[in-house]
Amino acid sequence: MNATPGHAPVKSIMPKWVRNPQEFVGGIALMAIAVFALWASSDLQGMRGFSFGAGTAPRMFGFLLLGLGALITVVGIFTEGPHLAKYHWRGPFFVTVAILTFAFTIRTMGMIFAAMAAFLIAACGSPETRWTETLIVAVCLTAFCALLFPYALGLPLQLLPTFMIR
Repeated sequence: MNATPGHAPVKSIMPKWVRNPQEFVGGIALMAIAVFALWASSDLQGMRGFSFGAGTAPRMFGFLLLGLGALITVVGIFTEGPHLAKYHWRGPFFVTVAILTFAFTIRTMGMIFAAMAAFLIAACGSPETRWTETLIVAVCLTAFCALLFPYALGLPLQLLPTFMIR
């Protein structure tokens, strides 16, 4: 129930025995991620005596995350807390699109275009974006990346699109 005057009680899809829905759902989500990590690392080699295998750390962190998720879920059952908050999908959606855009354009369009496009797409994730400042930061970061990766770090990255090089 919401104790704030003038507000109607919040309808919840959670069972009555869940007193802190945010903690409960967060713990379930952490346990789901842990189960996925354990499944994904199941075919990696584990410990052999005292030597670590490739799957030792992922399994160790997976079990740790599973335990923490279970603890958080139990806290959600036994303590009072807030109801589920409304989740805004705009930010994560545009950041995901920006990452995918960068991944698909880095080889064909080059570092300059891919970095600038990814930065500008990610900036669409907030309704408070000020485009003048965003363009200035995008140009500065793109120039920094164009100097850092191929020249300072010596990575063989193509800066310009392939149709401009040939």
